[in-house]
Amino acid sequence: MSSKFQEVKQRIEKLKKVINYHRYLYHVLDKQEISDAALDSLKKELFDLEQKFPEFITPDSPTQRVEGKPLERFNKIRHPVPMLSFNDAFSKDDIKDWIERISKLLTPDEVAKIDFYCEPKLDGLAMELIYKDGILKTGATRGNGVIGEDVTQNLKTIEAIPLKLRETEEVIEDLEKEGLKDIAKIFKKEGLKEIIVRGEIIISKKIFERVNQKQKKLGQNLYANPRNLAAGSIRQLDPKVAAFRHLDANVYDLITELGQKTHSQEHKIFKILGFKTNNKYSKYCKRLDEVFNFHNYWRKNRQTLPYEIDGIVATINSNEIFEKLGVVGKAPRGAIAFKFPLKQATTIIKDIKIQIGRTGAITPVAVLKPVKVGGVTISRATLHNEDEIKRLGVKIGDTVIVGRAGDVIPDIVKVLQELRTGKEKGFKMPQKCPSCGTKLIKPENEVVWRCPNPDCFARQRKYFYHFISKGSFDMVSLGPKIIDQLISKGLISDPADLFELEEGDLVPLERFAQKKSENIIEAIQSKREITLPRLIFALGIRNVGEEKSIDLAEDFGSLENLKKANTESLEKLMDIGPKVAESIYNWFHQKRNLEFLEKLEKVGVKIISQKSRLRPSGFGRQAKVKTQKLKGLIFVLTGQLQSMTRAQAKEKIRSSGAKVLESVSGNINYAVVGKNPGSTKLEKAEKLKIKIMGEKEFLEMIK
Repeated sequence: MSSKFQEVKQRIEKLKKVINYHRYLYHVLDKQEISDAALDSLKKELFDLEQKFPEFITPDSPTQRVEGKPLERFNKIRHPVPMLSFNDAFSKDDIKDWIERISKLLTPDEVAKIDFYCEPKLDGLAMELIYKDGILKTGATRGNGVIGEDVTQNLKTIEAIPLKLRETEEVIEDLEKEGLKDIAKIFKKEGLKEIIVRGEIIISKKIFERVNQKQKKLGQNLYANPRNLAAGSIRQLDPKVAAFRHLDANVYDLITELGQKTHSQEHKIFKILGFKTNNKYSKYCKRLDEVFNFHNYWRKNRQTLPYEIDGIVATINSNEIFEKLGVVGKAPRGAIAFKFPLKQATTIIKDIKIQIGRTGAITPVAVLKPVKVGGVTISRATLHNEDEIKRLGVKIGDTVIVGRAGDVIPDIVKVLQELRTGKEKGFKMPQKCPSCGTKLIKPENEVVWRCPNPDCFARQRKYFYHFISKGSFDMVSLGPKIIDQLISKGLISDPADLFELEEGDLVPLERFAQKKSENIIEAIQSKREITLPRLIFALGIRNVGEEKSIDLAEDFGSLENLKKANTESLEKLMDIGPKVAESIYNWFHQKRNLEFLEKLEKVGVKIISQKSRLRPSGFGRQAKVKTQKLKGLIFVLTGQLQSMTRAQAKEKIRSSGAKVLESVSGNINYAVVGKNPGSTKLEKAEKLKIKIMGEKEFLEMIK
């Protein structure tokens, strides 16, 4: 066996071991150490490798079997037909590959007839319901796909699950109205002898939030997601617990043969029998482009649903074709779960490089094997600092879980040490700045190493990028590449030089035509006027971000007053401690910085006075205070809001007369907590006994 094949086989074996471990935690013990998205990413990698190297597929692979063993505390039930799950797809190409694979098993006429029934993929616990003569007899979980757990008594507490199906006469009448006369004939002949359906136990976002609030008050662990809460509720020995949780259920699969010809017909039958479905959110799709449109719609509008979904399920609508396609491993070939872009995924660290910020901060950055996270391909992720590398135990060559903090910044979440081969290499922070060679320093009580050289080329370049950015002077036509070119040619030495450039300076540069040069000069000259908060932010003072820039502008009113401020007067301001005050004071007492401010004034930069207490919203536009209803209140935001972006939430707060701070302190009145909040902020807010509110309560307050 070649070394390449040996490496693939080794990778497959390690992936199987890790996936089986996490699947056991998740499905059998109701525990979770990594996110669903990360586990999905590992399963997808295994599936893809087995598709390329089918000789390595074994019966014990996670792709060849369904969920783990049932818990011992419930009676066992053997499913009449094995309960399967779906293979996952994460892109249009994955879906096209699926169609290509199944088309090889069909005739040209059958391929031409392929159409789809699409529905949201519920994030809950799979169930099977068996009715005898119209009465619910048993309800079971999936278990290992062949044998499940008897949870009938708990399922009976769910209002959405009928204890008795509708009367046979009513069913027959409605079937005929829907044009399902052949199926109506079967019911006339056999009645409701035995009906087997499958679906999902789910819990609404509203109930999930309510239960977690109670858990928090009792000092108990919070549920990680609605699926875990639904599973935990159904697996309680006392049915009263399940009843209290107000669980919900949807059915989507008809096992009993009633003469149904399509999956869409099955959904009509469910409604007629008296089952709750998600029909109003589902859609028949004749072509593949309609499937993509359906997926895209729910990707953008999933927050409007009362429950969580993590994608859609696309099923071949024709039952005849579906049955012909059969089963491969644990999944039917005729259906696929088209997942939404992962918030987390697994990949490999190829290298670790050093990045130098405008304040001299040294940040290690992981160079990754490109991977899609949240629909965007990323190849780099921050490792923050030396302490974080030690905490994670990161090595070059490691397989890691990578996520996007706040859906924006790629971040290393966890190292999967079980997948190590022994070839991984450790990483040591450099002692000297990679750009200028100056010895790095680590200030007392800080975790970040810094380059202390203010003339360091890397620091200066990053400062230029910050100066022209959207939150600062917002010079749209400029970008890092143009700035690099201007610096390398000696045309600019500090940002003030930008305002003295002429078209003739740019035209000789590579790839600079007359029109492009005119546009750039025009973009620069149009930014000679700037508001005070934007100017303060553009100066790049350490520890002064957008919010503090706004507060400084409001409290001091002018740049001259801010120059004269001492540390004592600065510390009297809201959310400014000794460290920030010292940073501001030192900046305005360095000769080079004062000379730079004078130079800005000489080249014609003017500060716009801010009337009517204008506050930059997200630093992209100006927002007037519309009401004083929240005047005097101070907010902090943590986590992702469903109904608006973080910038929009800040705008709402400011326009109501209140303030928003970035960090938690005793001055805060309210902490607004969204989905996946930062644990540090939340813990500090709870410790300081700050009023914590969810998104719904926040929306009511600012309405």
